[in-house]
Amino acid sequence: MADKVIPIADWRSAPPAPPPAGGAAVPPSGLLSDRRGRPLRDLRISVTDRCNFRCSYCMPKEIFGRDHRFLPHAALLSFEETTRLARLFAAHGVHKLRLTGGEPLLRKNLEHLVAMLAEIPTVDGVPMDLTLTTNASLLARKAQALKDAGLQRVTISLDALDDAVFRRMNDVDFAVADVLAGIDAAQRAGFHSIKVNMVVRRGTNEQEIEPMARHFRGTGITLRFIEYMDVGSTNGWRMDHVLPSAEVLARLNVIHPLEPVVAGPLGETAERWRWRDGGGEIGLISSVTQAFCHDCNRARLSTEGKLFLCLFASRGHDLRALLRGGAADEQISDAIAAAWGQREDRYSELRGLQPASVDGPGGERRVEMHYIGG
Repeated sequence: MADKVIPIADWRSAPPAPPPAGGAAVPPSGLLSDRRGRPLRDLRISVTDRCNFRCSYCMPKEIFGRDHRFLPHAALLSFEETTRLARLFAAHGVHKLRLTGGEPLLRKNLEHLVAMLAEIPTVDGVPMDLTLTTNASLLARKAQALKDAGLQRVTISLDALDDAVFRRMNDVDFAVADVLAGIDAAQRAGFHSIKVNMVVRRGTNEQEIEPMARHFRGTGITLRFIEYMDVGSTNGWRMDHVLPSAEVLARLNVIHPLEPVVAGPLGETAERWRWRDGGGEIGLISSVTQAFCHDCNRARLSTEGKLFLCLFASRGHDLRALLRGGAADEQISDAIAAAWGQREDRYSELRGLQPASVDGPGGERRVEMHYIGG
């Protein structure tokens, strides 16, 4: 991965972050806040850059083909290194850990990491919220072990119910029935909070909105519709491929009336709606048309230990170098605090003010989603 990395010396010697400008609210609790007053609450941990799907909006096959070179195993953070960093993030106020990829279930013995992370205390004493995002291709065989290890919630990516549409989108001829089998296995294992994420791309799968909604209505599973985003530099994103969440909502209201749900915790990405007849909830994630940068409290840790402060970032902060260079916990904790304290990312808010581009600040190419998770 040829992403740009900020040397530790550069960002540890930077001056302290000034108070939030423009009257931005200081977070009501927590140990860290960035330049815009946003606390650190959510850490997304990528455990592998590999995936067995080749979805066009994430890892298009023409870019990530048979000859693509993924990270060698020695470059990946070990489970012990990951757990050590997660403990330091928890001490700074993180109370949610999400395991991502690539496809995280491709990481051998992932349930062992889950068991280690499940033991991490939070600053307020409540159990760590430990969750996983997966394409469910391997979930049927892993669901029970993950639940037994302490995983609390699962989010499953599924972009269509029509098998032909789904096979075209994953581009490896994987059957939708096998994903549904993974969802069933998660329910049998005792997961009571299951979410299904559907990325909606105009001209590709918008005809699947209503079938997906009807299928999951009344099942206790929350279906969330995600606007097609310009993550990375290889997915050929164009604004005219985006189907705005407002249009999705209008189509869903034809099935049965929906009503808004009171906003959830600070930093929640989805706007929540529920069927008025008690048929459950749906979510709308509108990063393109309704940016939610103002309360984003998420950091991302790549599989080789780079800390990214935005999904659309170009640069990562190298924590692995500290881990493997013999740094003490206090030094690593200070580095995390320095990085977050300087954070002022708000890419989605600024997107509409500039021409569409695959580049980040300074013309650097944005990091790919499979490398840092969604």
